[in-house]
Amino acid sequence: MYQTSEIDANIARLRQQIAGTEAHLRQLKVQLSRAEQQAKEAHDLGQTYDGGHPVEWQAETLAALSQKIGSSSRLHEDGIPATTPQHSGEPLLLSSGDVSSPSSKGRWPLSTEEYRRYGRQLILHEVGLQGQLRLKSAKVLVVGVGGLGCPAAAYLAGAGVGTLGLVDGDTVEVSNLHRQILHSTNTIGIGKVDSAVDYLNGLNSLVNLIPHRAHLTPQTALEIISSYDAVLDCTDHPTSRYLISDACVLLGKPLVSASALRTEGQLMALNMPPKPPGDASGGPCYRCVFPKPPPAESVVSCGEGGIVGPVVGVMGVLQALETIKIIATGTVDRADSNGKTSEMHSKANEAPAPASPSLLLFSAFSSPPFRSVRLRLRRTNCASCSAQATITEASLTSGSLDYVAFCGVTSPLDILAPHERIGASEYSKLYRSSPHILLDVREPVHFELSSLPGAINLPWSECVAKPGEALLQDVERLTQGREDEGRDVLVVCRLGNDSQLAVAKLKQAGWQGAVKDLRGGLRAWRQEVDPDWPDY
Repeated sequence: MYQTSEIDANIARLRQQIAGTEAHLRQLKVQLSRAEQQAKEAHDLGQTYDGGHPVEWQAETLAALSQKIGSSSRLHEDGIPATTPQHSGEPLLLSSGDVSSPSSKGRWPLSTEEYRRYGRQLILHEVGLQGQLRLKSAKVLVVGVGGLGCPAAAYLAGAGVGTLGLVDGDTVEVSNLHRQILHSTNTIGIGKVDSAVDYLNGLNSLVNLIPHRAHLTPQTALEIISSYDAVLDCTDHPTSRYLISDACVLLGKPLVSASALRTEGQLMALNMPPKPPGDASGGPCYRCVFPKPPPAESVVSCGEGGIVGPVVGVMGVLQALETIKIIATGTVDRADSNGKTSEMHSKANEAPAPASPSLLLFSAFSSPPFRSVRLRLRRTNCASCSAQATITEASLTSGSLDYVAFCGVTSPLDILAPHERIGASEYSKLYRSSPHILLDVREPVHFELSSLPGAINLPWSECVAKPGEALLQDVERLTQGREDEGRDVLVVCRLGNDSQLAVAKLKQAGWQGAVKDLRGGLRAWRQEVDPDWPDY
């Protein structure tokens, strides 16, 4: 018999294969339709195809595409595609070379479809034809296909960035859907990169999408980033932000970084202009702005701190806008296949001088919601971009740079003795018959979502700064008139961390009675006792 986990994994694998094949099939059909239209136009006008290939050659191309579509459409009896796209960082899509000769030139610098698709930005002075051609030839890497990466990738693809790389090793979860707009209910359990590729193919089939189905590591960062012209940091942890910034400095790539939490966000264009380490005219890197990482215990994820979907959407859209500005104005160099760079603009069309570095702050519930803080230039002692830089390509790829150790990690809190804690299953059998005070130390908004019968809410955030005597008075006040519950206290929180701190403080303050916490918090209650308990 198969275990449930094996069945679920198999279902997720099949979904991922089907999604990838469907995306590949749609792209082939689009290319076939375009080739058929071009063949018809060439035949009607009695022209050769795109400057050199006769109509007979085009017929062969159409036949090859039709054969590819047929093979992509076939499924084995067990439902697994007979042909699947590449899964190792190669493009899922056919390149333009599958339809036309790479050396051929048409009458106009853009295709008829491109003029129609990008016309609304082509007529802007800030973009124009040259800006659109730069976008078309650009390669942009989006690291993280979540709340920031989804809107950023959508607008970059919509704007006509020629090649878009996507990096992420996570799969789609239902909790992602309220803010990660490239994913849907149908892609739950599928890799985020494949879900995003499927969506972006439907948005703009002219964009070459390159999936990287794993998280960036010190060993892979330089190799992956070297092939791109600009990078967007759409991750959510300091370890990733320092790694991506260090790699961009070493490779001379501009970096657009953003973050969002609760109702606030921030945006920075880093290493802009991208100069070698030691060049004071270069833009600051992430280490210049934040030389030391925040304390590990202060780092809060969206799952813990919460996030309003449009807030992270705003920041992702601003990342895309900043990247489009950098590319369209010609202020970034273009990487060739070997990772080397060449100028994207001619000397006759020099790019404007980059603006002074700044940090853009956004607060959804403030008026005005935006404000800007000017950043200092490169630090003279920066470990990454100064003349005294200690971070090198060798130290990065060798693994001697431990980003996890640098940023610190938090382990589950474990400060109470075993007899001071009680498991969820054990408590479920005792709490109705044993007189006690049930103290829930979550925030009021959490308490409103769900609470155990008879629980009293006293948020730990209000207690942490209070003297022990004041904490005892608060508990006495909240339990006034409930003497039948006795003097024993059970403290509960969401995950079993704040409850331990509250137990320790109550004991230290001299509470007269036994004080324990619910081990694992209300998450353990859901897992062991009540599977219908809200999971948020």
